[in-house]
Amino acid sequence: MSSRRFSALGHAIKNTKNITQVKEEKISSFFAENVFTISKMEKYLTKAAYEAVNDAVENGKTIDRKHADKVAEGMMKWAMEKGATHFTHWFQPLRGSTAEKHDSFFQPKANGEGIEKFSGDLLVQQEPDASSFPNGGIRNTFEARGYTAWDPSSPAFIIEKAAGVTLCIPTVFVSYTGEALDYKAPLLKSVNFIQNAATDICKYFDSKVKKTTVTLGVEQEYFLIDEDLYFSRPDLVLSGRTLVGDSPARGQQLDDHYFGSIPDRIYAYMTEFEKESLKLGIPLMTRHNEVAPGQFECAPMFEDVNIAVDHNSLLMDIMEKVAVKHRFKVLMHEKPFQGINGSGKHNNWSIGADTGINLLKPGESPSDNLQFLTFFVNTIKAVYDHADLLRASIASAGNDHRLGANEAPPAIMSVFIGSTLTDVLKSFEKDLKHTSDSSPSIDVNRIPKILRDNTDRNRTSPFAFTGNKFEFRAVGSDQNCASSMTVLNTIVGNQLLEFKAEVDALIADKVKKEDAIKTVLKRCIKKSKKVLFEGNGYGEEWVKIAAKRGLSNIKTTPHALGSYLTKSSKKVFVQNNILTATELEARTEIRYENYTLKIQIEGRILNELVNAHIIPAALEYQNKLVENIIDLEGIGMKDGSVKAQKDMVKALSKYIQGMYAANKKMTDARKLANAIEDPKEQAIAYCEKVVPYFEDIRYNADRIERYIADGDWPLPKYRELLFVR
Repeated sequence: MSSRRFSALGHAIKNTKNITQVKEEKISSFFAENVFTISKMEKYLTKAAYEAVNDAVENGKTIDRKHADKVAEGMMKWAMEKGATHFTHWFQPLRGSTAEKHDSFFQPKANGEGIEKFSGDLLVQQEPDASSFPNGGIRNTFEARGYTAWDPSSPAFIIEKAAGVTLCIPTVFVSYTGEALDYKAPLLKSVNFIQNAATDICKYFDSKVKKTTVTLGVEQEYFLIDEDLYFSRPDLVLSGRTLVGDSPARGQQLDDHYFGSIPDRIYAYMTEFEKESLKLGIPLMTRHNEVAPGQFECAPMFEDVNIAVDHNSLLMDIMEKVAVKHRFKVLMHEKPFQGINGSGKHNNWSIGADTGINLLKPGESPSDNLQFLTFFVNTIKAVYDHADLLRASIASAGNDHRLGANEAPPAIMSVFIGSTLTDVLKSFEKDLKHTSDSSPSIDVNRIPKILRDNTDRNRTSPFAFTGNKFEFRAVGSDQNCASSMTVLNTIVGNQLLEFKAEVDALIADKVKKEDAIKTVLKRCIKKSKKVLFEGNGYGEEWVKIAAKRGLSNIKTTPHALGSYLTKSSKKVFVQNNILTATELEARTEIRYENYTLKIQIEGRILNELVNAHIIPAALEYQNKLVENIIDLEGIGMKDGSVKAQKDMVKALSKYIQGMYAANKKMTDARKLANAIEDPKEQAIAYCEKVVPYFEDIRYNADRIERYIADGDWPLPKYRELLFVR
């Protein structure tokens, strides 16, 4: 009997009874208590320092060192009153997780005593080792210098752990030569870029608009697995997903988990991580069971896009930290289990003006609706023109398993807007009067009221309009949202610039402003309508339709990433000062290398599972069958009396040999791929030559699992991983 598996299972069952009780309190009583908010700044900063920070946040003004010293002084005082002894620059390097290097406030004095001190210099800039983070060749190993620089737009916060409290200061991370080495720096540039472009467009409709803001709400899906079972699965521990495992008789086919009653142990975990998140100003609002057993989701309210991205990265850290207390492990991998739904992030993106108007919300007046159509149509046009770049922004080894797998959007980038708005755009393009069953007669030439929420939602669309926002559903659950949001902000901002140039040219030719706007919108609709799709994105018919329309269907990461380096992509990034050509090339190289390393790790894990776990278990059970056959034949029971045992021995032999052969071919293919020096070509080799053997190995391993006696199977099974909670 597999003692390790059953020992882990026994502990897991005990864990289901040991529920950590969490006291629920009124959220408003502790929300953002661990954040250096505006109100706390007013209390702890001088008036001049407070105004300097506000000016930096609102208007992008640089904070001089004199004010930075006062900010640091007040920030340290607040943090120390909360129990902090150390501070860290909290940043997001290009590796998929956050980073921090802790330094003490304590400074020794010459007389042998000490003092707590925090200067503006330490607040504004620190120097972590840049060579040890992914840099795409920008830095050599012997060139270690890099800098983190304070981002005043994202408030400082404190992290409480059992061993102590640390002040965390959100920062960007750049190389010694100035190139961005993180997700945040280009995101901030893209935010500034699109907000300026959108503000200029708004002035066509309302001269009072001084500023626009891009907002984001990130829905986060995840799995929870008992930690004892988790640590008994080498593949989960090292890759985040199960590389083998036969599907249980019951998975998600009964739809009984979705929105079901939340189990007590899960509820206790959710309550605690939500409280920790809310204390850090993350405005979580929603919790529920997701479709697959063991899968759940949480979602916050909308925030400024850069804050939302920071909060999502912080949220994932908190979820993992709190899970340990409840003896859970959080799986953020996009496809941890075969045969059931994977996990993603649904990025709900919109633009608003400082006059209080959501620019993607249909309005009450013809003027408001012309403004809505302007931003609505230009967003669609941006997605059409840069669909491959948008696909590249969410490309990863994990997301390749999820996209198009009958629970997530396909790899084909399309836009869903609903039947009513589809008819509105058709009528607008052709100057026809539009009538809808769900709204009054709509004279599109005058653009009167358009009802919002006038369509169903399409969960198969990667980019869907949902009433007052676009929902980018194809982002992977483990990904940093900054990657996709930087691309989306940049391509929409670029399209708004092109739109304005065309409109201004018509106005210069004496065309009335409203007519000029309508004329250019019609051009955009005509050019981009191929990207609109209202049907089932999971169906094979859509693949054929998309091909006829000339839409790309890039299914794997190595083939998607090249879109970053096309002439049009380089132009949109470099021309608009979001990323330099060097930064683009470096980031793309990092993404290729990251893909290769993840597949390489999975290949090594599979090799271990085959040789050290599955084959030994199969041979041991096969020997038991052979001994049984010999014993039975020894007492005269032959032919039909031992047929079942012989058939099982033959079947096991077939699958053992099949798995062994596939594993050897996979290992040989890895060796050949490892010899390739070019990062792109190596990633393609792993994708095309190594990955196909994974399924062959898995097929045979899962068939072996069906034959071996339950007590002899060494790895926790799907039914245990998914249902013991």
